[in-house]
Amino acid sequence: MRIAAVVGARPNFVKIAPILAEMARHPSLSVRLIHTGQHYDGRMSGAFFRDLDIPEPDVNLGVGAQTTVAQTAEIMVRLAAVLGDARPDLVLVVGDVTSTLAAALTAVKTGIPLAHVEAGLRSFDRTMPEEINRVLTDAIADLCFTTEPSANENLAREGIPAARVHHVGNVMIDTLFGFRERAAASPILDTLGLAPRRFAALTLHRPANVDDSAALGHVLSAVAAIAKDVPVIFPVHPRTRERLAQATDVGAARLTLVDPLPYLDFVQLMANAACVLTDSGGIQEETTALGVPCLTLRTTTERPITVTQGTNRLTGVDAARIAAAWDEIRRGRWPMGRLPELWDGKAAERLVRVLLDRGAV
Repeated sequence: MRIAAVVGARPNFVKIAPILAEMARHPSLSVRLIHTGQHYDGRMSGAFFRDLDIPEPDVNLGVGAQTTVAQTAEIMVRLAAVLGDARPDLVLVVGDVTSTLAAALTAVKTGIPLAHVEAGLRSFDRTMPEEINRVLTDAIADLCFTTEPSANENLAREGIPAARVHHVGNVMIDTLFGFRERAAASPILDTLGLAPRRFAALTLHRPANVDDSAALGHVLSAVAAIAKDVPVIFPVHPRTRERLAQATDVGAARLTLVDPLPYLDFVQLMANAACVLTDSGGIQEETTALGVPCLTLRTTTERPITVTQGTNRLTGVDAARIAAAWDEIRRGRWPMGRLPELWDGKAAERLVRVLLDRGAV
């Protein structure tokens, strides 16, 4: 079976790593890795390939920085030429970024079966670009691989036939568990002068939080209360740097800003934090697997299992709710949660087994 695996952004790389490693164990699978170039900065792309032992892409489309619309169109045009030449038996996409939807549309338009890894997740917030990407990709996918039971329920509600849906677990957790020991050797805590459980970590990248300097200032002000007690380490996405310069709120001055961190360094940072504040979906899952308190700076989540079973809580950007949650964490009253079903480091094995058992889509 000839498979074209398409990735383009930092979260994609974390998800594809265990799938590629598992596929490499099966001679009957021939995999071609295609990088769209959506994330091209060395800190956002190259470092992840090195840290996660991902082979160099067979093809790099090199789309680079553009508007979302332009990126989608450019990926489709360039990918269509590649798929037209190679004619794989299956296109496999992961996650919910621009590259995911662009590759999915291209596969279907060129008559190639499509598999979507991490299907069925829904925030029910159509203002999130990722939500649109998820809904549209699932609607046209021939195979939907899910991470949690709610995803299966969402797909059933949307009319996706059960025969297309396979609950295999969470490949992000495969990567987390597979590289946890290597991450523990990271010197990042010493580099930043941090003691375990004596700091918090913050990540922001959602357009609603970072694309407007006033909104960004409000977010930083809301989390600044935690910085009065412990250092708050903020690896800053390249897009956010320029907004920070325009943010007038003094909250930004209380944070410790660092460049984007390689995967292993960031896992070590998360694992040792007193809490993690984020607007990222994947980090909600990783903190649940690590047993680290997570405050999600959104009012919705497409990963509800991290709230019902894990260590995550939705606080939005309400300063009072964040402060109250932090008080619980400081007092040791935060629930430890439990590991969701099939988050056992073997999701990629189950996913590949489905492909082998089917022989073709």
